[in-house]
Amino acid sequence: MTDIIERINANRLWQFPGGIHPAEMKSQSNQKKIGRIAYGEQCGERFYIPLKQHVGEAAELLVNIGDKVLKGQALTHSQHFSKLPVHAPTSGKIIDIGNYPANHPSGLSEPILVLEADGADQWRDRTLPDDFMTFSAEQLLTRIYQAGIAGLGGAVFPSANKIRHVTSGIKLLIINGAECEPYITCDDRLMQDYTAEMLEGIRILRYLTRPEKVIFAIEDNKPAAIQAVKHALQGANDIDLRVIPTIYPSGASKQLIQILTGLEVPKNARSSSLGILMHNVGTAFAIKRAVLDDEPLIERVVTLTGDKIPQPRNYWVRLGTPIAALLEQVNYQSDSRLPIFVGGPMMGYILPNPQAPVTKMTNCLIAPDHFEYAPPPPEQSCIRCSSCSDACPVQLLPQQLYWFARSEDHEKSEQYDLSSCIECGVCAYVCPSNIPLIQYFRQEKAKIAEIKHKERLAEEAKVRFEQREARLLKEKQQRELRAQQAAEKRRQEIAQQKGQDPVKAALERLKAKKAAQADAEAQNHSTPQPIISDNGEIVPDNRALIAQRKALRQAREQAQLARPESAISDQHDEPTNDTKRNETQPKSAAVTAAIARAKAKKAATPSLSPTSNNEENKPSAVSESDDPRKAAVAAAIARAKAKKAATQPVDPTSNSAEAKPSAVTETDDPRKAAVAAAIARAKAKKAAQQNSAISNIDKL
Repeated sequence: MTDIIERINANRLWQFPGGIHPAEMKSQSNQKKIGRIAYGEQCGERFYIPLKQHVGEAAELLVNIGDKVLKGQALTHSQHFSKLPVHAPTSGKIIDIGNYPANHPSGLSEPILVLEADGADQWRDRTLPDDFMTFSAEQLLTRIYQAGIAGLGGAVFPSANKIRHVTSGIKLLIINGAECEPYITCDDRLMQDYTAEMLEGIRILRYLTRPEKVIFAIEDNKPAAIQAVKHALQGANDIDLRVIPTIYPSGASKQLIQILTGLEVPKNARSSSLGILMHNVGTAFAIKRAVLDDEPLIERVVTLTGDKIPQPRNYWVRLGTPIAALLEQVNYQSDSRLPIFVGGPMMGYILPNPQAPVTKMTNCLIAPDHFEYAPPPPEQSCIRCSSCSDACPVQLLPQQLYWFARSEDHEKSEQYDLSSCIECGVCAYVCPSNIPLIQYFRQEKAKIAEIKHKERLAEEAKVRFEQREARLLKEKQQRELRAQQAAEKRRQEIAQQKGQDPVKAALERLKAKKAAQADAEAQNHSTPQPIISDNGEIVPDNRALIAQRKALRQAREQAQLARPESAISDQHDEPTNDTKRNETQPKSAAVTAAIARAKAKKAATPSLSPTSNNEENKPSAVSESDDPRKAAVAAAIARAKAKKAATQPVDPTSNSAEAKPSAVTETDDPRKAAVAAAIARAKAKKAAQQNSAISNIDKL
């Protein structure tokens, strides 16, 4: 740290490697004082205010469509210094919140607030302190943050966040007034026209950071600005003015530090690592307005230059003003063949859509004619002339980075330190093959940033997964430990009581009970249980045989009760309706057997007494007892019907009373039917024998 102060006190300047001297065009716009662009009807009446106009994330919305706002009112807010708020550039009404063309080389859209001016230009309430020293450092930082101030040199880093990280240990505060781009003169005119206010902002920064030395650096191609600052600093010794040689890009942060101190900022480090803090002159002026005038950053100085603008000049332009409306105010004649550049010719870009608004980073608009601008010549092959390497102020190898970018070799690009490229455009300016090197490098940086972003998300997801797994494992181990502790406590209690483990005993009893039940079930299935009488004797189990005999007896009784009257009538009698239904429907074996027994009984019983001669008592001609062979035929028919009924199932869907099986059919089985048929045969045989005996008696 001491070495830096010694180098500064030596009043010596160093030189960085490379650099170029492009043709200067500053005289076009720095001859007149800063003017002011009208707004309202002359400027389109509407302001398009992007929610994010700085490096970082956008803040949260405070307003909705239809809300009326005042000039300087905050439209967004956040609790983080890295998320800057934006403010209303005039009073009016919010008419839309949506995506509109962005002031960006990609030409994409971004979230934008649309404010319709009411013409009153009414300010919100403001507090105007007499002296900034009445505020504490924290209050000053809050005031700077709430004003939405970002670096106006082009980097647009949040100023309050940048200061907050270096409030201690800063040895050197550098105010950058180099402004090395060939066309831009907004800082030049600001130093000439608002010298006192700009110096007051520098003193506020000095009060906040408490450095040992404050250096104000201006390039020697701005004699009027140098003279104005010298005049304002007469009699003051808190700020040292240093005039540096004009060489591009001396206005870059690392290159200006190297010019003033001879030290290089380490790779992937900030100037604060050397104890150095740097701010632009426009930022210092905005800080003064925020602290002492309570004015947020709602306007800035913009250089309007180029041969297509009749009177090039610097103007105060309110943020959110459409660029097309702004150029119309200075009598710009639109020509679709000629582009509009945002920024300088070295580091700027072609504006894709002129309806995009002015933002905090818009420091210059160039409208060239055909004498100043020609379409870029066709790109040719690299001849490895090393002109780009010789001119690179960061001492990189642009020709190698070019090949890596084209082949998308991201690993090699990082090895060759692409991240150190400041995108100054010197390599493309000196390239004889007209290769737009800076475009390749920007695209490669974007691809690498996207890859790293995905890797970071994957790593965060991995960390979350590992943390979850560790948490679940820890909870499991804690549960197991608690279980072990509880078991150990139970064993200790049992040991103290000299008893048996109750849990273990209960488990053993349960196992024994289950085993006994299983054995009992197995024994019941294997052997029948004996029957014990009242006197304790074991008797045989005849319950099944008794039940079978009882069922057979009940079947016989029911068969006898169910005998129809037509069974004993003459065969020539007219059959009844019940008989007709019985002939058409299958009979069960038991019913058939009962009918056969009835017929056999009728055949066995003589119809006529052997001693009677009465003709009326003689047997009928149709009686089956006349011939034993008829009884045998009847028995055979009964057997056939019994066999058929045993094999033919009964239709369960029949609802007629005749089709339903009798009680005998429901209880007997085919074997019983066979038994009944055998009995019928025996009775028929007996009847035949009796008839034969009667016949013999008649013959005698």
